[in-house]
Amino acid sequence: MIRVVIADDHQILREGLKQLLQGAGDFDVVAEAADGLQVLDKIRTLDVDVLLLDMSMPGKSGIELIRQVKVERPKLRVLVLSMHEEHQYAVRAIRAGASGYLTKESASSQLVAAIRRVARGGAFISAEVAEHLAQDAMPHSADRPLHTALSDREYQVFARLVSGDSVSEIALALHLSAKTISTHKARLMEKLRVANNADLVHYALKHRLVADPNAPD
Repeated sequence: MIRVVIADDHQILREGLKQLLQGAGDFDVVAEAADGLQVLDKIRTLDVDVLLLDMSMPGKSGIELIRQVKVERPKLRVLVLSMHEEHQYAVRAIRAGASGYLTKESASSQLVAAIRRVARGGAFISAEVAEHLAQDAMPHSADRPLHTALSDREYQVFARLVSGDSVSEIALALHLSAKTISTHKARLMEKLRVANNADLVHYALKHRLVADPNAPD
């Protein structure tokens, strides 16, 4: 049996994932977690093979949480389940130590195969993400997009800004001071060579880092 911890702050989603895995026959969902602190508690106290991890939960989450999990349990396999389809999220998650990246939209059809592959020691990533990882391993070139130079924290702040969150809202969500978030914002805007939030959104749309609300379904 593959022992799994499901980490997501939405109970209904956790229940759906649990039923999906239990129906496959070779999974044992040993625990659930609704935030980063619960994740750390579960992996410290339970024998787990795979952590199925949402990228966006209250408190410590995302890249920061993946890194801490891998420090405390280096052999634990982490499969990220995210609402973000953008390759940059996946690339950063894999670099932080995740073994796979799956969007919630495709979870119903690919989750079982993804966890089995990750549990066996393999990786579950798209061809596009694999290409980006290969490019990252090459010497940096002048034509690399500016956002690849952002730190993980800067990219996290950038993503929330273009989603419409204010500095104070981001500070509250990330448990940081508004001053710290403002500093990250200033640095990322300098790196992206933009002057205001509208320019940030334009940059994100241009590089397909967010979905275009005006695009046809």
